[in-house]
Amino acid sequence: MIKVENLSFSFPQKELYKNISFTFEEAQHCAFIGTSGSGKSTLIDILMDPERYLFEGKLEIDPDCRIGYVSQFLQVDKTKDMTVFEYIAEEFIKIQDEITAIYAEMATTSDMDSLMEKLQLALDAFEAMDGDNFEKNINKQLNLANLMKLKDLSISAISGGEFKLIQVMKEMLNRPDFMIMDEPDVFLDFENLNALKKLINTHKGMLLVVTHNRYLLNHCFNKIIHLENTELQEFDGRYIDYNFSLLQSKIELQEIAVAEAEEIERYDHIIDNLREIATYNSEASRGRALKARVKFQERLEARRIKEPFVDIKQPNIRFGIDKEMEDTVVVNVNNYNVSFDELLLENVNFEIKSTDKVALIGPNGTGKTTLLREIFKNNQDSIEINADVKVAYLSQVQGEMLKDSNTILNEFIDSGFQTYDEIRSYLPNYGFEGEILDQKIESLSGGEKNMLQLAKVSASQANVLLLDEPTSHLDIYTQIALEKAIEDYKGAIIMISHDFYSVVNGMDYVLIIEDKTISKMSIEEFRQMIYTSHFDENYLENEQKKKSVEMKIELALKDTNFELAKSLVDELEKLIKLL
Repeated sequence: MIKVENLSFSFPQKELYKNISFTFEEAQHCAFIGTSGSGKSTLIDILMDPERYLFEGKLEIDPDCRIGYVSQFLQVDKTKDMTVFEYIAEEFIKIQDEITAIYAEMATTSDMDSLMEKLQLALDAFEAMDGDNFEKNINKQLNLANLMKLKDLSISAISGGEFKLIQVMKEMLNRPDFMIMDEPDVFLDFENLNALKKLINTHKGMLLVVTHNRYLLNHCFNKIIHLENTELQEFDGRYIDYNFSLLQSKIELQEIAVAEAEEIERYDHIIDNLREIATYNSEASRGRALKARVKFQERLEARRIKEPFVDIKQPNIRFGIDKEMEDTVVVNVNNYNVSFDELLLENVNFEIKSTDKVALIGPNGTGKTTLLREIFKNNQDSIEINADVKVAYLSQVQGEMLKDSNTILNEFIDSGFQTYDEIRSYLPNYGFEGEILDQKIESLSGGEKNMLQLAKVSASQANVLLLDEPTSHLDIYTQIALEKAIEDYKGAIIMISHDFYSVVNGMDYVLIIEDKTISKMSIEEFRQMIYTSHFDENYLENEQKKKSVEMKIELALKDTNFELAKSLVDELEKLIKLL
């Protein structure tokens, strides 16, 4: 077991944690969630290397505990000349070679005792990793992730998404006591995401995963740790059950808040009357009565329950538009081709109209980002952009649109804002205010950088938005706010996304890459395709019913109809049990 008690930690400009406590136990698969910049990656760093940080509190980790780690920023080392199999087996082969070398040394040495001790340590390490079966275990994992075709390929020849899965396998097969993964799902296409789900669900050890991916959250974890506003909340159970628990708390707290507001309003009237009497009656008892009433009102205000996890504030993302266009073609792609080492896309034809919201879908490495970037640059004969169009671009390569050496304030001055005051009044909508505005962009988290890109796209007032993986690194609350902004936007959007929920909740249709070309698919067909491949036949129907009941509960809460909300919660609970 790993135990953290009353942990507090802060940077000079920001307090991250205040007396937080939690535990990890054997076989727990824990999802670690929280808004961008809340300190998830820093907490992981503390767990992995506590000696490096000046924190207050108690951290209990067995000194012999082996921790495995998969970073969100891992990239293929193109200089490594080894196959995928050799890369996964690297640690096993290293220990095998060490054991072989020790045996060879034993034939000539007189210091047998120290070699025997060294040999025993190597044999123990090999056994702990199930080294005798490592080839069989590697093949089993590759089959599970449907990546056996990569086994004999050079590690430098695979895509970034494939490499992320290979890295997950490598760490899992090394059998650490505790494994940590920081956003392993970022940029994975749906097939690879489903493979990651299988790898997580078949892993036998203790696991902590930072993720904002709703698909993984709903299908992979039996414990939730939620970090927010320096506080932490543990929940033993599935993410879907955690959300249900939050909804129950929200209804209860809103009911209490309405009752307290009515009580406070009643006391406001009493205080107003007492003040009016005090203007013409100076008796001491009247003054004492007024003070008592005011103190009681203050206690009521202080008693209001402030629950940081129940109703988290979403950013106010809004995509404005300078010039709305009539129903006309804004982007026309005609006989487009792209190739690198091999032909990726051939004879691609499609058009986007002025209010179309379109998802560009396809496996990793099929040319989606190249196509979007070339639409943005508009220097291809096969791509025609309407003369009245203003285009804004959000890149999955964040350094392409943000200058790391800039402060946030200077980045927005460079973007066309006239004054710092103008920036300071604009950016709180996107979660940036106070001292953070003077920080350099290089110091921000991945989610914060994507939020800055969204703020720049929004400020552009463009009538065509090109969004390449806009939900990557974004917390769930921001993803939902982004979906709402997309829904309200009056222009056209082409969005590359592997986030299933963002596609089905915000797009009009899908352009899907198959056999090196692009074809059109309705959202209903896309949903059906995904659910048929990965869920039982009733799952889609039950999930749609669940969403319908959740919307009814939201409306009931807006009308402060708590009895209706509670009866709908009972209905919702039955549906959740079916999922």
